[in-house]
Formats: sequence, C-alpha cells, structure tokens
Amino acid sequence: MMETGNMQGKVCLVTGSSSGIGKATAKGLARTGAKVVMICRNRAKGEATQAEIRQEIAHAQTDLIVADLSELAQVQRAAQELTQRYPHLHVLINNAGGLKSKREVTTDGLEYAFATNYLAPFLLTQLLLDTLKASVPARIINVSSAGHSLGRIDFANLQSEQRYSASRAYADTKLAQLYATYELAAQLEGTGITVNALHPGAVATNFNDNLTGLVGFIGAFNNLVGASADKGTQTTLYLASSPEVEGVTGKYFSKCQPVSSSKRSYDLEVRKRLWQVSKELIQPYASLTNTKSF
Repeated sequence: MMETGNMQGKVCLVTGSSSGIGKATAKGLARTGAKVVMICRNRAKGEATQAEIRQEIAHAQTDLIVADLSELAQVQRAAQELTQRYPHLHVLINNAGGLKSKREVTTDGLEYAFATNYLAPFLLTQLLLDTLKASVPARIINVSSAGHSLGRIDFANLQSEQRYSASRAYADTKLAQLYATYELAAQLEGTGITVNALHPGAVATNFNDNLTGLVGFIGAFNNLVGASADKGTQTTLYLASSPEVEGVTGKYFSKCQPVSSSKRSYDLEVRKRLWQVSKELIQPYASLTNTKSF
C-alpha cells in the first residue's frame, strides 16, 4: 500500500502538468494539501487544469507559470518567476517531456528531445538549487522511463546530427536523465536534498499520439494496456510525499520500490563527462539574473 504524507505548507513544482501524468501528479499533490505550482507550455490548457483541480478539490492551492521548456531562455525565466513568488520550494518534479518523429532543433540549436527531456530539467534544477537548499528537507524527482535501458550516450552524436530516430532519442535522453540524477544525488549528499528518478509504468497518455515507428507503436500499445495516469503517478507521489523515503537518495524507483537501472547507467566516467558537457551547454542561462527576453 502506497503511503503518502501530509504536505500542508509545502510548495511543489510540477513541470508538464496540463495533461497526462503531470496533471494527475498535480491533482494528487493538491489532495495532500500542498501548494502546487504548475509549469505548462500552453496558458489556456494550464488555466483549464487549474480550474479542474479546484473544482474537484475544494481546498486545492495551485499556481501557474507559462513556459515552453524546450527553450532554455524560458526555462530560466520560469525559474526566476518561481523564486520571485516563493522563497521556498520543497519538491521539484521534472515531468515534462517531448519527442518528434523527425529531427527538429530548438531556438537554441539543440535537438528537441535532448533539450526538452534532458537539458531543460537539468537547467531548471540547477537554477532552483538555492531555493531548495533554503527549504530542506527537499526532494528532486525526475520522471524517467524503463526505456532508458535502450539508450546510449554517444558524445559524437549527442544532438543526433549524424542520424536520428525517435525511439533512440527518447531512450538516450532518459538515460541521460538517470546519469544526472545519480551525479546530483552524489553532489548533494548530506545537504538535506534528495534526488531520485522513477519509471511510471505503461501509462495511457497522449504523449506519443503524433509519432510513428517504434515509439508510436509503443505509445499505442500503452494506450491499449496501460494504467490510467492516476495509477501512473503513484510512484511520483510516493517519492514526493511519503515519510518512508525521507533521506533516500540516488535511487531509481518502479512501483514505489527501488530497483536497479541499466548496467550502462552506472558508468561513472560517462556520467561525469555528460555532467560537464551539460554544464557548458546551459552556461549562458545558468544564472537567475540577466535573463534574456523571449
């Protein structure tokens, strides 16, 4: 039986919370009494989600920040808005993601999946670390996927310039997310901030609706046999609120239990190198001051 805690007085940030698992996560946290700050790309959808949550949960406290997290300047601006509104942040849930059937680049010149699934949460987390440190005990939760086991970090093709497939891009970014989880957990050991990742399970959402090929097939299969988004968010809510995982860090969870991730995900040399490359890529946006307009 999953145990969640009372989150009264806690501020929780959930990215990608206007649909699917993110929306279910926002609802679940609102039920625990937390103040839920949602980052959504589309204002109308975000406001509709807020209204839905408030209608279903009488005591719900929600706030909305509008940002397209595929653009690093907007990640930076979202972090600035959050820190201006709230002196404390107790839980950060990096849930937002995206994928394209054909290779596309963002305004920063980054491959879309790499930017959205990996570098955006990497940057957002870095920008919010001081606020999290001011709020300890605090938790960082990265929504990953068992698909990471098919991933591989190729530094010569990190942006898929040489070749691209949606399934490979997805797997690679989810593996990268695990590397970042493990490295940050090690760096923050003893600070009162925990960092964990999870696989939500096969969940019926609209994430893959516009994709073809293997990823589109997997998405269609999940929609047929997958759990509801409410069930898919159980592990996220467990990591966000349960007293059972207080102090637990640097782990990968599935079905509310710590499990082993792929053998490749424990490669310390790749982990360290990817961290350094990522820090260099976010460098122009790595401060909450001097934000660029968009």
